[in-house]
Amino acid sequence: MRAVGWARSLPVSSGVKAARDWTRAHLATLGWDRTAPDLVDSVVLAVSELVTNAHVHTHSTASLILAWDEECLHVTVHDASARLPEQRPANDGALGGRGLLLVGALADDWQVYRCPRGKDVTACFQPPTAPRSA
Repeated sequence: MRAVGWARSLPVSSGVKAARDWTRAHLATLGWDRTAPDLVDSVVLAVSELVTNAHVHTHSTASLILAWDEECLHVTVHDASARLPEQRPANDGALGGRGLLLVGALADDWQVYRCPRGKDVTACFQPPTAPRSA
């Protein structure tokens, strides 16, 4: 198995667009922009939600890690808060509160892990399998 990974620190001042652009560029190196463009859009949207949550709810730098192990793209966002995220019930009038629902709908799986200096939220994305030729 060949694994690849990338990591980037995203201060609150960097904005979420930097995270989206950086992620999209790395997924292009895997060729996913050609082979799985819908998946790229899903990953980029999940990254946007996770980094936004880290910045808004912890007011701290977020670390974004992408790791591809040839089965799953693991997207991890680390922040400095030990407080675990909570999925809130959807409220039609609320401007926010749907980020984790969205990540759960886009990713094949997602988990939250406590760390000595904060937490990691990790989402797993599996690319579509190529059709087998007969």
